[in-house]
Amino acid sequence: MKIIIAPDSFKGTLSATDAAGAIAAGIRQILPDAILQLMPLADGGEGTLDAILSATQGERCTALVTGTQGEAVSAAYGLFDDANGRIAILEAAQVVGLTQAGNSNVMQRSTRGLGELMRHCLERNVRRFMIGLGGSSTNDGGAGVLAALGVKWLDQSDAEIAPTPQGLALLHHADFSNLDARLAASEIVLMTDVDNPLCGANGATATFGPQKEVRAEDVPTLDARLAHLAQLCDAWAGGAVSQQAGAGAAGGLGYAFLLLGAQRRPGAEVVCELMQLDAALQDADWVITGEGKSDAQTLHGKLPLVVAQHARRARVPVSLLSGAIEASSRTALEQVFNGCYALVGEGVTVAQAMTETARCLRERARQMAQSAPGSVR
Repeated sequence: MKIIIAPDSFKGTLSATDAAGAIAAGIRQILPDAILQLMPLADGGEGTLDAILSATQGERCTALVTGTQGEAVSAAYGLFDDANGRIAILEAAQVVGLTQAGNSNVMQRSTRGLGELMRHCLERNVRRFMIGLGGSSTNDGGAGVLAALGVKWLDQSDAEIAPTPQGLALLHHADFSNLDARLAASEIVLMTDVDNPLCGANGATATFGPQKEVRAEDVPTLDARLAHLAQLCDAWAGGAVSQQAGAGAAGGLGYAFLLLGAQRRPGAEVVCELMQLDAALQDADWVITGEGKSDAQTLHGKLPLVVAQHARRARVPVSLLSGAIEASSRTALEQVFNGCYALVGEGVTVAQAMTETARCLRERARQMAQSAPGSVR
């Protein structure tokens, strides 16, 4: 029996690589002769860099850039070559992720460091980029990225302002005259399944701001500031880029890159393509995927759904093994997966699932393997 183990990370507890290893250890206890193909995946957020480097045997690099609070941070990025040349892999979570934000105020966080990382790659003669936008802690409309790439944000006196949500309160006009000319010859692919516009009721701030600690009472103010930024930038671009699907990704990082001509692709699909999931499925008997928590959002393009779609096209049974499964979503999930399993339940508390994730995964995987032959044949 060949089993593909293809989870996302269990955020806050295990990387996708460690999760895949734990699941494999549990399967081995019951099916010691099975061929296990470990395929840790990602969807553009945390773990995307590692997944792509694993798939491409690329080079892991670091560069010193500005963190969300203005401090110097060593940010990881990747480089790999394909038939058309060199590609840089940037993961927003490496520079402006929630773990980097600490106790800082979201109104003072900037995405400048991600723009500096892109400029660093440009200086290494890289002109092709794959950028994962998941897991960001920022909500500056991409002002920081654009500032690092040459755009000047100015107040009424033509003085430069800070490219932060707080600084944008003083924004009067934007100067794109010094935008890095190398970007015109660059190719940018954004890895995200977010299709929200930049502003409005479905925009970045209203939809995702609370996850980044934007206070409810500050949402209208910050949304208005991004709307003003969008008015200036859309005028420069000659079109309503701020209304495009994906402009609201990562607190507006999507907007900044769309202004630079980026194309948006679902992150999970990009990673599955690079990992050659379809080829692996051709002789597989069973697929196991999973994530930290599965709920209604899982069915809106998250990685386990994408894996399930590929598996079903190949007529291979696919099971879901997640940290927790929202009760109200279980019935819908069971229409997609050949079995849905959670760590929480059957004597395992949320606290145990969070602190003993690897052990819990091994045990649940062992239980799943006991019924594997009947369920997949």
